[in-house]
Amino acid sequence: MKIMVVIPTYNEANNLPSIVGELWSLGIDHLEVLIIDDNSPDGTGQIADEMAEQYKGRFHVIHREGKLGLGTAYLTGFRYALEHGAEYIIQMDADFSHSPSYIPAMLEKCQSYDVVIGSRYVSGGQLDEKWSFWRYFLSWWANSIYARLILNLKVHDATAGFKCWRREVLGAIDFNQITSNGYVFQVEMAVVTEKLGFRAYELPIYFEDRRIGRSKMTVPVKFEAAWRVWEIRWRHRNLKP
Repeated sequence: MKIMVVIPTYNEANNLPSIVGELWSLGIDHLEVLIIDDNSPDGTGQIADEMAEQYKGRFHVIHREGKLGLGTAYLTGFRYALEHGAEYIIQMDADFSHSPSYIPAMLEKCQSYDVVIGSRYVSGGQLDEKWSFWRYFLSWWANSIYARLILNLKVHDATAGFKCWRREVLGAIDFNQITSNGYVFQVEMAVVTEKLGFRAYELPIYFEDRRIGRSKMTVPVKFEAAWRVWEIRWRHRNLKP
């Protein structure tokens, strides 16, 4: 039973060795890691190549020519994972906002559900205490109110980027119809998953602010996500199981 962890990277040279070390320390059989690097100027891609040599057969790298976006990075990774026989595909960030320690529980829950979501906004979920009240409120409102109301979503954490997928789910999604490329990509995947009739489970997690480096969630990215929610609603209005 192959499990593949898909991690997009851009300037994560300081985080990559540590996050991969924690993944290996889980002791999960048949666990593999796939890095999709967007030509990071800090040398993340070179570090990934060195790790691929060190962990041959368990560690894979895809290099892209530039910063092409989160959505296309994940779709590239999902295609690779499906083509290489992964039964479970885990998506996560490299910056420790998603703790690898949750992965065993996610895999266990994925025996009963189609996708397991590491959720900040269900009972037991937490955000980093360093977040300001305003930042917390905006994130909560965007996920638990705005996106859910407009898109009729059941999940509470619409922009969650920490997920464990069964291969059958990703295999059923037409990736050519997924056009969002920023953080709203997560919202579009949540909408399509629910409309296709797959069952999701939200596992409460503690969401830590990134340990090293700067957040890539800029104000323009947030505004883009807000209006693209309406675009997603229209594009997938007729989608059925």
